[in-house]
Amino acid sequence: MNVLLVGKGGREHAIAWKLAQSTHLGTLLVAPGNPGTAPIGENVPIDIADIEGLLHLAKKRRIDLTVVGPEAPLAAGIVDRFTEMEYPIFGPTSAAARIESSKIFAKELMLHIGVPTAPAKNFNHYEDAAEHVKSLEPPIVIKADGLAAGKGVIVARSQQEALDALSRQLVESQFGRAGHRVLVEQYMEGREISVFGFVDGRRISTLIAACDYKRAGDGDTGPNTGGMGSYSQPSQNLWNDQMEHEVRTAIMEPVVQGLMDMGNPYKGVLYAGLMITTQGPKVVEFNCRLGDPETQVVLPRLRSDLLEVMQGAAEGNLGDGTLDWDPRSCVGVVIASGGYPNDYGTGYPIDGLEKVNPTVNLFHADTKISENPNGRSRYVTAGGRILTVSALGISRSAAREAAYRQADQIRFTNSYYRRDIAADE
Repeated sequence: MNVLLVGKGGREHAIAWKLAQSTHLGTLLVAPGNPGTAPIGENVPIDIADIEGLLHLAKKRRIDLTVVGPEAPLAAGIVDRFTEMEYPIFGPTSAAARIESSKIFAKELMLHIGVPTAPAKNFNHYEDAAEHVKSLEPPIVIKADGLAAGKGVIVARSQQEALDALSRQLVESQFGRAGHRVLVEQYMEGREISVFGFVDGRRISTLIAACDYKRAGDGDTGPNTGGMGSYSQPSQNLWNDQMEHEVRTAIMEPVVQGLMDMGNPYKGVLYAGLMITTQGPKVVEFNCRLGDPETQVVLPRLRSDLLEVMQGAAEGNLGDGTLDWDPRSCVGVVIASGGYPNDYGTGYPIDGLEKVNPTVNLFHADTKISENPNGRSRYVTAGGRILTVSALGISRSAAREAAYRQADQIRFTNSYYRRDIAADE
């Protein structure tokens, strides 16, 4: 099978790495890809937003299946367009992708079908939202309705902080159209986990769970980021057979059925961000794709053929959906540029990549290849999150030790990473 993978981050490098292990894979194209995907497949410089350009590439290169990594092209309708032209594609339609692209849509769906989640109200105008906030006890959660690059959720510790967040979104248009409507949501106490399942429109595969770390600093301090690390599997008190059954029957299956009943069958990966509360699991949010950096710790544990699974989901035929998972733990540590997620420099040479232990995976995100005056090429930084170091181990502590041993070998100007990934259970 000839496969086109859309995306350019660490998630897409991990997907490309796993797809390359399939005995069914012929040619693998990655658009636009990154220096990590280049040795695995063929990088093609087409932007993820250029749906017509991607469709032309699929036609020209006789692509049998297109796999979409990031959420933006899914929300923009890439699946609808490819399906219209009868090109097989893995991912939800734009209508089904509203489970992520509109937090208000997702919340209303959950409340309508009885999926456990926090009570919330949505607002278009600052005055109405502010009046409601003044009636609440903090913490208060403010969410931009649309896609805001992972920055659209604010946990306000005071009413004034919540009012300031509302003003930035509804008055100052901090997130543009994405923040023109907001959810004001009740805060939930508990431990957050990410749960993933492949969906073929009706059936859901075996579920897999991971924990990720959003804050920039150790001890969950500092600003929110796209993710500073992750591990899989969570401990037994968070994730076990009973919890998987409860999440499947109370959350995942009702949502998939609800979308089908609306005429928007969901195909692709359904990602539930859950809070494990004293009342049981409740939904924080849904995403319409694999997570980043969770993908970098989930796919190394997948023993099943990823291409077969994605093809089955795209064709509406997952079979019984049983997936084979490696029982070992996997820990991923993100190495980032100093200043991220705010201001940071780029173009810094990355040292230590030649010292990679063959049992550890280095998934590239924001890197590029630069040639210096003497003609030698080397990897340099090109953004905020540079690499994810991902390691398997017979225990979480063994995986953690291997990941950090490798991370300690990698250096560039102002590099930093959290030291407490997978250390809190």
